[in-house]
Amino acid sequence: MIQGDRIVHEIFEAQVERTPDAIALVYEGERLTYRELNARSNRLARRLRRLGATTDGLVPVFMERAPEMVVAILGALKA
Repeated sequence: MIQGDRIVHEIFEAQVERTPDAIALVYEGERLTYRELNARSNRLARRLRRLGATTDGLVPVFMERAPEMVVAILGALKA
């Protein structure tokens, strides 16, 4: 999940800066822009940190495929 010396959530955030209003995710008619996906994953990351998530800890993600799964993965990486 590393490209060069950047981690996947850093690559994602760079894309958010380049194209914030572009569609990042489409699932069963639901669409999220890069800006919306970033905002949702940032909210989750903040909550995970408040709950004690650390860089050396694990954050399990067990969900059905849906936009929330992508939010959860990005949020866990950012936490």
